[in-house]
Amino acid sequence: MQFEKTPGWLDWHAGPSKPRFQLPAGAVDAHCHVFGPGAEFPYAPERKYTPCDASKAQLFALRDHLGFARNVIVQATCHGADNRAMVDACKASNGKARGVATVRRSISDQELQDLHAAGVRGVRFNFVKRLVDFTPRDELLEIAARIAPLGWHVVIYFEAADLPELWDFFTALPTPVVVDHMGRPDVAKPVDGPEFELFVKFMRDHPNVWSKVSCPERLSLTGPKALDGEQDAYRDVVPFARRIVESFPERVLWGTDWPHPNLKDHMPDDGLLVDFIPHIAPTAELQKKLLVDNPMRLYWPEEC
Repeated sequence: MQFEKTPGWLDWHAGPSKPRFQLPAGAVDAHCHVFGPGAEFPYAPERKYTPCDASKAQLFALRDHLGFARNVIVQATCHGADNRAMVDACKASNGKARGVATVRRSISDQELQDLHAAGVRGVRFNFVKRLVDFTPRDELLEIAARIAPLGWHVVIYFEAADLPELWDFFTALPTPVVVDHMGRPDVAKPVDGPEFELFVKFMRDHPNVWSKVSCPERLSLTGPKALDGEQDAYRDVVPFARRIVESFPERVLWGTDWPHPNLKDHMPDDGLLVDFIPHIAPTAELQKKLLVDNPMRLYWPEEC
């Protein structure tokens, strides 16, 4: 089947630089995706966008180029609840990838067991309205209750302004909860202002809540962009991410977000994104927790 990319789609950076920052041994890229290829794994009819292809082989090549040891592959919304592309990548990784799936209430217990055997360790609930259609909360709570005995967690994607209305639902989840991209803070607002303070309180009051301190290229308003050798990219995001890393060092994760779906402004150099890490995790101890210890505890606990 042939798919036409969404007009204006930005393809991933074909020639990323080699990071100057040397990742600690065993580092995990804890948030990335595969797209298709569409001819093998068709995109979902209900998708809100049609991406370029981004195959498992291309993802694993980037992993090796940047210096990561492992990946956590998060189901992309363009594939809906058809997890075949993500599962195929996990199975092909020789144990170096885990997955986060999207599932519907209709999934059978055997299908959940099959996903677990393939390397899936969580499900993602997306509340970003421009990306997905609404799913009733009772359906999501039912799914969360069914995955809890497997030792899985729930990944939640939402925007900062929506946290107050989602608070009661999030705090009712019976599993570890991992927030994508710090809940997308508005970095034009103060890092100690009421909006981000609410997110900090969410993490402080609920020790089952983790956060990915990823995607500065999505959050930054003033840059500079991770292009052309820039070693001090996305300065306006640094105080937010660093605050979360230093406040909750045992509950943070980082990922490239390759191949960066739906970026409108620019496509970052993934090598320079890696060079962002020491700005938000300035010590070797914090870097090891962020990149090795925490993702291993969540995704490969049997090896810890």
